[in-house]
Amino acid sequence: MTNIHTRFVIALAATALCAGTVTAQGRDPAYAAARAAGEIGEQPDGYLGVVGAGTPAIHALVNSINISRKSVYTNGASAGSTIEQFAFVSGCNLIAKTVPGEKYKTPGGEWKTRTSAPPERDQRCV
Repeated sequence: MTNIHTRFVIALAATALCAGTVTAQGRDPAYAAARAAGEIGEQPDGYLGVVGAGTPAIHALVNSINISRKSVYTNGASAGSTIEQFAFVSGCNLIAKTVPGEKYKTPGGEWKTRTSAPPERDQRCV
């Protein structure tokens, strides 16, 4: 498989698997409240992060969600990529899907609040 074809397959699989994960998370009221309050945000590595110090409950929520995401990434990586590659592509997609008011981490490591403009993403995101 060519590098471009491999990246396309990884991106497609990551999008499909993350859609289900994000939908399930969206039904969790604690997740929705923390996201709306800007206490958590999407990171380029495909995992959720705590914005600021966070409470023990927020840290527990993020850890639980990230365990679920790692499971999804592990299952998806069997399609011809590493877990890290799969998680990265998922991070690209999840950051792109943020809406104005939600937090995300830039490639430089800075937490930003999404505006109506496209979010800052890693140059490798397609």
